[in-house]
Amino acid sequence: MAATSGFLTAISSMLLVVSAFIISSGATNSLPNCNTLDCPKYDVIDGNSDFEIRRYNSTFWTSTSKIEDISFVHANLLAFDQLFDYIQGKNDYGVKIEMTAPVISEVYPSSGPVCASSFVVSFYLPEENQKDPPPAEDVHLQTWGVTYVAVRQFGGFVEDYDIGVQAAKLDATIQNTRWASVVGKGRAGGGKDAASYIVAQYNSPFQFENRVNEIWLSFDMETSAVF
Repeated sequence: MAATSGFLTAISSMLLVVSAFIISSGATNSLPNCNTLDCPKYDVIDGNSDFEIRRYNSTFWTSTSKIEDISFVHANLLAFDQLFDYIQGKNDYGVKIEMTAPVISEVYPSSGPVCASSFVVSFYLPEENQKDPPPAEDVHLQTWGVTYVAVRQFGGFVEDYDIGVQAAKLDATIQNTRWASVVGKGRAGGGKDAASYIVAQYNSPFQFENRVNEIWLSFDMETSAVF
């Protein structure tokens, strides 16, 4: 009984700590195109000019199956065709779906430099379609519960060599903050299906100025120590 009470106290303390550090709630408009497109809302728990800690409460994504490829860019081109067909009405309901942001790519790195990695590319499902998502043959629905991510922004068009470098920079930044042990333990606990990292892209492929992309490191707050 004492052990259970201690566990509940620790969980309650952790939630109070997280709530105390929320910087902004329901943020999206600071991100490109989110003032005109439907984007998932999130709370900023902590951060500075180099990183943010965000909490996404519940999000719905239409996702490809895993794509095996040695190139992030090529895998995204293949996925774009599937997702574009889906929102243009190639689904079981025959309905067109509004464009949203971001498009995210879950990256599962290979074990060697010339081996294929795995990529799952997802389109954020607009709120109006979330109660009854149109099914389709080539894609599937992912429903995320509460999800915590550490985030780093970078510009330009995403190239294959960018994503590992940006993920490493984000990890190095976190190591110098109070979030180092929280993120480390949370990722060891599984996080978002143990994905190594996620790339979020907010801009049209035809927009060449002021592009904003993000690297996300997801982690499981429930398995993390209270800091």
